Amino acid sequence: MLERNTGPVYPNSLLTTWTRAASARIFITRCSISAKGLMDGSPMRFGPQGPRADDCRPILPHCECPAGVAKEAMVRFLRRAIRYCRGFAGVAASIPLFFGSIAARAEANQSAEVFEAVRKADLDLALIGWRLAVANAPLCDRLEPGIGFQLHTLDQFDQASRDAARAHFQFATPVGIEGVLPGSPAEQAGLRADDSLVRVGSVDIAAIQGKSGTTQRLVAAQLAIAGLPQGQPIEVQAIRAGSPVTLTIRPVPACRTRFELRLAQNYSASADGTMVQVSSKFLEAYTGEQVAAAVAHEFSHNILRHRERLEARGVDFGMLSGFGANVKYFRETEIRADLLSVYLLANAGYSPGASIAFWRSFGPSKAGGIFRSRSHPHWRDRVATLEAEIAKLETLPARPVIPSWLAERDQPLTGDWQSLLIRNR
Repeated sequence: MLERNTGPVYPNSLLTTWTRAASARIFITRCSISAKGLMDGSPMRFGPQGPRADDCRPILPHCECPAGVAKEAMVRFLRRAIRYCRGFAGVAASIPLFFGSIAARAEANQSAEVFEAVRKADLDLALIGWRLAVANAPLCDRLEPGIGFQLHTLDQFDQASRDAARAHFQFATPVGIEGVLPGSPAEQAGLRADDSLVRVGSVDIAAIQGKSGTTQRLVAAQLAIAGLPQGQPIEVQAIRAGSPVTLTIRPVPACRTRFELRLAQNYSASADGTMVQVSSKFLEAYTGEQVAAAVAHEFSHNILRHRERLEARGVDFGMLSGFGANVKYFRETEIRADLLSVYLLANAGYSPGASIAFWRSFGPSKAGGIFRSRSHPHWRDRVATLEAEIAKLETLPARPVIPSWLAERDQPLTGDWQSLLIRNR
């Protein structure tokens, strides 16, 4: 689904609380670990004294609001939060996901457990994205030097947890390497998790500005590194355990797209031409390959320049996409993204059938609604169309496979979606 880019999700203030965890950061302030937050995932805003006692006690009887949270209650919450972090598949390593802050009032060993769970989830997510972005570079006309590290910044941690984060991740500069992907140019060059970046090519990390409590510095660093020249070695200056190190990376071509995770209890996925965003709800319900299929679909929108081509047609986004002349253009882009997604999956070593498994699980209960049904084909027809395209793909053993119609991304949308769709019989 194509939507307008709303940018990274930032906290409205350090008192804004997301008690739903995901592979980015976990917002926890004061006693804000209530049943309400865990059950509906909605942001809760409390005053300076924290939430009321009745906000916490339905699930956390030991919560002493507003003064604090008992250790055993916090540990139970953190362990439950960690479970939501595990197993997510999805994004390119050089364009990782980060949403927010950790202000956990737990002891150091409990904080370390959360930090490491977050690190693992981020790297699981990054590895799948790395596969999609690198394996499909021949299909992309907008590339970046693929490095294969996962970045994070101190800005993502609020003041209460910043010292713990600085010590745990050994931050010596505002931007550090959260992890290095196996087999990547970063690993081959000798970069390590918890190296702090000083300079990446011509990018002076100290010169990159950002606001505390946001991902501004992270996004700026990602974009600056993505803009470095293609096909050239990149010298990286870093600090490791207090000592300077200088290494040379030989990057590989990778498709240029940022990937983000939206912390939410609804199912949503979107692409805006430069970014792919999926909601954390997908992590709970689907396998890694099925999540990769959803990401590949959104990624396809960017590769096919659908946002730009829809805007050139003057369409309305959002709810109005299901009315008037908008419908035929959105349906055309949805079907084309479905078709391209199976090639992206196959090129990256995933089963293209993961897309069919995803729609058979997601479609019956989640793909309805009058507006969605008007702008998007019926899920059964999407499955039939995917099955036919996979049958074609399976006759082509060489990888990567580049569909001939990919060249049409330079052309205006025609609105002819009927000729692309195969009806379910």
